[in-house]
Amino acid sequence: MCLLLFSYKSHPSYPLLIGANRDEFYQRPTTSAAFWEDYPNVLAGRDLEKGGTWMGVNRDGKFAALTNYRNPLHNRPDAASRGYLVSEYLTGNTDPLVYLEKVKQEKERYNGFNLLIGDINSLYYYAPMTDEIVEVAPGIHGLSNDVLDTPWPKVKKGTKRLEETLQKQSVEAEEIFHILMDAEQAEEKELPETGIGKEMERILSPLFIASPGYGTRSMTVLSIDNDNNVMFTEKSLITETMEWRSAYFSFSVI
Repeated sequence: MCLLLFSYKSHPSYPLLIGANRDEFYQRPTTSAAFWEDYPNVLAGRDLEKGGTWMGVNRDGKFAALTNYRNPLHNRPDAASRGYLVSEYLTGNTDPLVYLEKVKQEKERYNGFNLLIGDINSLYYYAPMTDEIVEVAPGIHGLSNDVLDTPWPKVKKGTKRLEETLQKQSVEAEEIFHILMDAEQAEEKELPETGIGKEMERILSPLFIASPGYGTRSMTVLSIDNDNNVMFTEKSLITETMEWRSAYFSFSVI
């Protein structure tokens, strides 16, 4: 996952609303969002190369999402898969804070990451770069490949457009997808410097990435309303045909 735009306890109808883009190599084997056969409680896509996931929710109302922290000089080829940080939370019964304390103790196993997890009543964020477990404040937030709310161009643009969209009482998933599909590249003066060179910074600067071999492979809109109804819509790229497929799921948290 490379971009999360979300509203937390700031909209009258949706305590949590998230729009997310997952960027990945097209050749990496992946399944689209579905309830897992081995864990029927979990709704998420799946990375078939390592077995984890980048974002998901379960029938108990637990939510988790992950982005990589971009720091290429410190990436280790032998590091554990970061996708397990999401899947282990969703398949387990651990309280969010207890889980993040465990992750904090084991942070050296992984390359850099940002982890956002919670449930119906709470939302927390942890990144080894800051090494603090933070309860997310109500408001509109953005997370890409730096720490939470770092003002990268895609984060600034995305949160601004999300805030404008959420001025209405009712919000359609397609309105959020319209934000996530913005493929305009940032101006050079706005680009961050993360050690990958200006050309790659430019290619990776849009909300929606499209480049040879790598790009946005799924877009997800997740909302939880005041009655604890969960709505999960995903648009995923079928890499064999380069066509997009949509899926919609809804359930109530009891």
